[in-house]
Order: sequence, then C-alpha cells, then structure tokens
Amino acid sequence: MPVKMLDGNGAAVEAVRLVRPGVIAAYPITPQSSIAEHLADEVAGGRIKAEYIRVESEHSAMSVCLGAQLTGVRAVTATSSVGLALMHEVCGMTSGCRLPMVMHVVNRSLAAPWSLWCDHSDTMAERDSGWLQFYAGTVQDVLDLYLAGIRISEHPDVLTPSMICQDGFFLSHSMQKVDVPEDSAAFGFVGQYRRQNMYLDPEDPIFVNDLTPTDDYGEMRYQQMVGFRNAAAVAEEVFAEFQRRFGRRLETVRPYMLEDAEVAVVTMGSMSGTARYVVDQLRAQGIRAGALQIVMYRPFPAGAVARVLGQIPVIGVVDRSAGLGAVCPPTCTEVAAALRGKANEIRSFIGGLAGRDISNHSFERIFADLLAIRAGKRDTHCQWFDLRANPMDIRVLSGEEDAECIK
Repeated sequence: MPVKMLDGNGAAVEAVRLVRPGVIAAYPITPQSSIAEHLADEVAGGRIKAEYIRVESEHSAMSVCLGAQLTGVRAVTATSSVGLALMHEVCGMTSGCRLPMVMHVVNRSLAAPWSLWCDHSDTMAERDSGWLQFYAGTVQDVLDLYLAGIRISEHPDVLTPSMICQDGFFLSHSMQKVDVPEDSAAFGFVGQYRRQNMYLDPEDPIFVNDLTPTDDYGEMRYQQMVGFRNAAAVAEEVFAEFQRRFGRRLETVRPYMLEDAEVAVVTMGSMSGTARYVVDQLRAQGIRAGALQIVMYRPFPAGAVARVLGQIPVIGVVDRSAGLGAVCPPTCTEVAAALRGKANEIRSFIGGLAGRDISNHSFERIFADLLAIRAGKRDTHCQWFDLRANPMDIRVLSGEEDAECIK
C-alpha cells in the first residue's frame, strides 16, 4: 500500500479517483477550491474517466449530480460553507429521493460576519437534512471515510447520502502521510455503482419527486428514518470489512483512556488529537482524564456514547459551532440526550469559531474546569472558553485576560 504526502483536499481528490465516478460537478469555494480544481485536472489528464460539468453555482452542482445519479452513474461534488447553504434545497431533494451520493465538505464558518476559516456551523445547519455525516480527525480519515461512506450510503438497506466533513485549513491544507490503497483494491471494496429505488430511464419511465399527498408524506419520511437506523448497523459491518482489507480501524466513536476516567472531553474533527495529547499529559500527572471523539454524527451513535461515557462523573462537550438560541449547542445536545437518565454532570464548551485555534492550552483550561467541578470547588464554568476580555467591544484590544463568562 503506497504512502503519499497529501493535504486533506488532496486526499479527497485521491478518494474520488479511487471510486471511479461517472460525473463530476463541483464549484470552487475557499477552502474547498483545490478539490474542484484538481478533479478537473484529473479528468483532463485521463486519470478519472468522467464527465466534468462546469456549473455556475453550488445549487447547480448538486442538481447536476442528482440527475446524473438518477441515470445510474456515481456522481461527485464537494463544497464548503455558504456553498453548502446554497445547496440546501437540493440536498433535501437528494436525500428524499434516496440517492446515495457521498460529498466532501470542507468545514468553514457561515456568514455573517464573513469568514474563510473553520468551524462546524455549515454542516450543523444541514444535520437534519437527511444526510449521514462523518467528521474526519486526520487527513487519513478523509480518504478512509469516503471509501467507507460509499459502501454505507449505497447499501440497499440505507440508500442515504453522506457528507465527509473535514476542518478547513486545519485538515484541508495540512500535509500528512496517507496510506493510499491500490486502485484495484479500493474499487474492489466499493464496487460498481448500481441504481436502486428511484431512477431516470426513458425505457421505464417513473415519477421522481412528484407532488406527494399528505397521507403518503409521513410514511416516506419514516422510510428515511429506517435508512438511518440501518446505517448504524451497516457502518459497523463496513468498518470491520475495511479493517480486514486495509488494516486500518474505523469507528463511529473513538474512546481514549475512558475505562477509569473521572473527567472526559467529547470532541469532533481535528481538535481531537490535541485533546488526546492533553489527556496523556494529565495521565502522566496521575489525573484520570479521558477523551471521546465522535466520528459519525448522523446517525448519532447514542448507544456507543452511553456505553463509553455512562460511568464518567464529569464530561465536557466541546462544540465548534455556537448553536445560537439553543439550550446548548449541537454536539452537547446529542451527548446529553444519549446520557439521559444517567448521573453524569455534562458541561458545554464553545470555541474554535472561524478558525480560532483550539490549542493544548485550551484543553488544559477545560480540564481544569471539569476537575474543579468534580472536586466540588466550583459549580459554574466559562462556556465560551476562548473569547477576549471584553467580547462586547471587539474594536478595542483589551488584553489577554479571560472573558467574563456566560454561565
């Protein structure tokens, strides 16, 4: 198995090449742009034998891919941030038609204020649009989860599209060593695309997305729910086969040092490695800390989360999105629901918005809060953990002190 130096976008392109798509329609948007550009290069150079269709927007890109997939070819697009938001209407069409498309999404803040940098607000805005969601922690994950996502989405018991999410710049532009399967081995794993359920065929015409009466609509949504429920079991099967074939283990959740932990953090994406590094430092000091990385966010792996976190007294959930107006932001909401009825103390932390670094010092402060709560020394904590001293006046640089906390 060859090893290549790739950034996250390069790994995304390599993954697409390995699954042999028939149609590609991708509109460039920072920090995803090099995926669209390099896919065009791969087609022009004959390394991907696909039709590359130039489109005028992300809405059109998803529309083209939807139509192409209905005709019986594997279709590919990729996007980020406001590009994903522009796709929103057609994302619902794709999932509702049960088309198993798999899309790379490079996470970037939604506007306004305008930003080019990473947080999870774009994909969290789509979390209930009927797509499976996987969040890569490394560049290797970007490639591996795409191959596995193809198998999961296209499984006849699932037939649900997937987003393979990677943190903009932290992964998309970060060079790492990546084990790349041989072309034949990768395609042997994903297999040839076969159209199922809805399709376009002039020899066998059917209605696709016709006006649906009230007494059918709920049943169709229920069928989608069954697809999500099946996806959880299918993912475990596909991940097990992936490990047998390629020697790398994929999981819906990645527990770390949780067996005897008294405090733990829950993370998603590229911050997860930093969390594990800080856990190692705390363990060296005799502190029983642990970490849990959520990889599959939709369907949310509630059973696995409850199994590995259920006995941990104090848990901090770190969201890279604000969840404005909610009791707590999206990941914390899901973790709290998974642990409902248990005695855990669950605390929400919000940070890393618009590319602000979640450093080892950030996790040291989060763990300090959790340990103080565990010891009964503190009842409150600073939820927004990385703000300036005076966040209400961003035009004045007022030092490096902690912001006044929103309890």
